[in-house]
Amino acid sequence: MDKKIDRLQHYGSILYFPISIIYLESVFKIAVFKELLNIGFIYMILFSIPVGILLYLVCSLFNSRANRILSVVLTVFLTFIYIVQAVYYQIFSTFLTLFSLNGTEQVLQFWQEVMIAAKNKAITILFLLTPIIFLLIFRNLFPERKPTVKFKGILAGVMVGFQVAATILVSLSNTGELSTSFLYSKAVIPDLSVNRFGMLTTSRLDVKHLVFGFTSTDDGGEKQQLTLYHSAKQSEENAKKPTPEQSYNSSSDEVNSNQDSREEYNTINLDFDNLIAGEKDTTIAAMHRYFKSVQPTKKNKYTGMFKGKNLIMITAEGFSPYAVNKELTPTLYKMSQEGFRFTNFYTPIWGVSTSDGEYVACNSLIPKPGIWSFYVSGRNYMPFCMGNQLKKLGYGTRAYHDHSYTYYHRDVSHPNMGYTFKAVGNGLEMKKSWPESDLEMIQKTADDYIGKTPFHTYYMTVSGHLMYTFNGNAMADKNRELVKNLSYSSAVKAYLACNIEFDRAMGELIDRLEKSGLAEDTLIAISPDHYPYGLTNSEISELAGHPVETNFELYKGIFILWSKGIKSEEISKPCASLDILPTISNLMGVEYDSRLLMGRDILSDAQPLVVFSNWSWLTDKARYNSKSGKFILAEGETKESVSKQYRTETAQRVNDMFKLSAKILETNYYNKVLR
Repeated sequence: MDKKIDRLQHYGSILYFPISIIYLESVFKIAVFKELLNIGFIYMILFSIPVGILLYLVCSLFNSRANRILSVVLTVFLTFIYIVQAVYYQIFSTFLTLFSLNGTEQVLQFWQEVMIAAKNKAITILFLLTPIIFLLIFRNLFPERKPTVKFKGILAGVMVGFQVAATILVSLSNTGELSTSFLYSKAVIPDLSVNRFGMLTTSRLDVKHLVFGFTSTDDGGEKQQLTLYHSAKQSEENAKKPTPEQSYNSSSDEVNSNQDSREEYNTINLDFDNLIAGEKDTTIAAMHRYFKSVQPTKKNKYTGMFKGKNLIMITAEGFSPYAVNKELTPTLYKMSQEGFRFTNFYTPIWGVSTSDGEYVACNSLIPKPGIWSFYVSGRNYMPFCMGNQLKKLGYGTRAYHDHSYTYYHRDVSHPNMGYTFKAVGNGLEMKKSWPESDLEMIQKTADDYIGKTPFHTYYMTVSGHLMYTFNGNAMADKNRELVKNLSYSSAVKAYLACNIEFDRAMGELIDRLEKSGLAEDTLIAISPDHYPYGLTNSEISELAGHPVETNFELYKGIFILWSKGIKSEEISKPCASLDILPTISNLMGVEYDSRLLMGRDILSDAQPLVVFSNWSWLTDKARYNSKSGKFILAEGETKESVSKQYRTETAQRVNDMFKLSAKILETNYYNKVLR
């Protein structure tokens, strides 16, 4: 009997960690993705087994007491990872990366939201605690006798075998737009990676990227070709006709035609041929070649429409089209109906922090995976953001935020964009509450710039911040009476109450502009930083009045472009927050180079393309869902009208946008090409 118990202990201790990891991964996957048995389940098992064997071997190095203590410590650590990620995802709809840990103290400022999220995930957390409970009950699982060196060697061989087999299987899965091989070795897409390989493997890859860095393109020495990801067809077509910069560099007897060409496109006179010839860094040279091949956007009837006029840009916290209501938010409703009406606008959420949405709108670049891109951009030359563009034209440029000035390191990023920056703790005194009042922020800042023309002001609001409850959210509580009779659930009513405060802020702003006679000379641009993920999908569906599809429709946003007296115009073209900067740049008539931005002027004739953090995309002709791998034609389109080549070229363009955005940030590219 003792031998049987000993044998059970022996094999039980070997199997404990592999089974525990597979169990934790399964619970986590079901809780986050609401699915389990897909192809990712196989990869997850194959990658979990070698990790489990490794942990067993670590727990066999010492005496039995030490090994038991170590097994508990390791189990607690593993469980902690899954619980933290589950709670973090519940709050932010993205996963916590190692780079983001340097901002953990900022996230913990919202400890109430953390507690609410933990409460909402209580059942998941309870299931995740099962391995710890099991180990505490069966505390003698790890036997007294230590395994022999020979047996350890056999287990080590099995461990390596599983790891090699998993890696080979992954490398062989290299077909499709987002193949398993590409996802494992050449991309950082946490949503897909966790679903395909598991949280532990994604964390391991995260560690690798943090320690060794992440190269957004393959190295290829002298012949490194970022242009391999660029549309071959487009490059060929562009080669057949002179690009703007080829016209600029023509002989002097063609100066008149050169000027006409320059006026036709939104470009800067860049001599890419000379830049390429003088560049020793193969990566930078490849980027020069790429951007030389990009077709710029043409100027159009909207170019310079607001040249010399004032500009107010607002990134609105958790704003969505569902917050715009004729009765509840009359000012926002008025602005959305009177100005440009973008009926097919999207606000994707990105992979590291919620400041990524602000970064995209301000810089027309996709955030680099695994880092706080806005913070890192603070050390780079960022000439195209509106603060820097208008500051050099003599505008007074100011930025405000009604929460802590250091949150998400805005004290670094925003001055670098050309703004004199004020927030709580840095010159802006606000009544202490959570969240703070956008109305109060406008009341305390408008006099700084109104009457001092020309001005450009940027706001990051906070009144629309989660959690959407009447107890703990000051803005929801303040406007509770105005929503109490609505036929919505409590969280939805709280969300609408928060946005009433933002609406009042916009009412105050327009009132001050009108009294100063500047309303007709001021363009106001409002866009969200992300969809209101503080609401559950079912609550968002409740607001929408129908079940909301979660890969595309969930990110349907709102972009308001308004000025008093502006002619209302509907724009049905698919567009996104990435397109805001080039669109406003064109309207303001500033000189910028459309080839060096990832977005496109929405009002131009450029082909639309909306990309999402998981590399899904949509155009006016089709959409690609990276989660399901499905390619879906738009209504009215056929396989004949949307060729396979179109699909391939669009996928290549999406690849370009992610990789070039990362490279621009990594290399401080604008500093190299524009200074």
